[in-house]
Amino acid sequence: MKRPLTKLKKYVGRALCLPLLALVMLHASVITLWAQTQLSAYVPGVTPDGAVYFLPKTALRISVLVEKTTYEPGDLAPYAQRYLRISDVSQERATRFRVAGISVTPCPVADTTKAYAVHFDPRTVAARLTLSQDGRLLALNMEDVEDIETPAPYVPAPQPEWVNPKQFLGEDILSCGSTAKMAEMTAHEIYDLRENRSLLIKGQADFMPQDGRQMELMLNELDRQDRALTSLFTGTTQCDTTEHVLWVVPERTDSTAAARRVLFRLSQVKGLVEADDLSGAPYYVTVDNISQLPEEQPATKGKKGKSVAGIFVNVPGRLRITLYQGITPILTEEHPAPQYGQTMLLGADLLNKRYNTRVLLDNLSGALLRLDADQPK
Repeated sequence: MKRPLTKLKKYVGRALCLPLLALVMLHASVITLWAQTQLSAYVPGVTPDGAVYFLPKTALRISVLVEKTTYEPGDLAPYAQRYLRISDVSQERATRFRVAGISVTPCPVADTTKAYAVHFDPRTVAARLTLSQDGRLLALNMEDVEDIETPAPYVPAPQPEWVNPKQFLGEDILSCGSTAKMAEMTAHEIYDLRENRSLLIKGQADFMPQDGRQMELMLNELDRQDRALTSLFTGTTQCDTTEHVLWVVPERTDSTAAARRVLFRLSQVKGLVEADDLSGAPYYVTVDNISQLPEEQPATKGKKGKSVAGIFVNVPGRLRITLYQGITPILTEEHPAPQYGQTMLLGADLLNKRYNTRVLLDNLSGALLRLDADQPK
């Protein structure tokens, strides 16, 4: 009887160990998950002891306006040539897309490779740094400094009010037994409207307006009815314009930046599509470094996050962006590009109490715009 009891003890021990091991593993995974959720991105800013700031680099905001044109054939389109002498009227619904406009706007973004720390020494006056929301340095010891604003989104023009042409048709036309007869009677209505308009302009109408304002209102109403009834033959065309924003951020270390690459593609049926969608025609972009500045020496580069005695500013280079439709260039612009330039250190000598130092940087490039260092009275 001892052997069965021994085996039973072994089985019970294993049964108790397995849930305990699973509980330990679950607890460890929860601790690991909790520890992972504590990670957060580094955020620069000003503290009582100092500040950490970024210098900017140029990001190119490319706004592409795509116009969608939708054609709806009229109910009487087959009779446009017979009764109104209008030829080439399509009887099929169609949708087409085209690029209505492209614009490039340079925008500043924080360059994480140019992060610097400055220590507030009680013997200096460098205690008021103005930073943007993303940590870019805007000014030193200056008031009312505003950051550059991102371009406002495109707002399309309001669409004209759609007019139902059938509201201008009488009961005799709407109750016609055949479409051909309806087209004939509708054409007569259109010609009557045009004749009344002509008589009104010539001053031969039975009911002439009393003043110019009433004359304008009567002519506008006749034109409105004429366009609505004519659309039964010619159809209606609606245009909608939407904005697509694409971003290009050139980097100095990117050897392929100057190479021509696909920015987007445009399909006449589907509109703007991804760069790898071969159903659309390609639009290309190139970014060239046209700076004349020499390569920055490693000795002059600030170490990321290291406190230095002074303030770093940019000496920006320049870039040239070119957009192509196929092989045809359609837009070329030049803009400042801090990532293609150098950095310069404003030494601590300008930040001691013997001077009232005020520094203003260009919001886009981070270049020095203004430096005032006058002695206090």
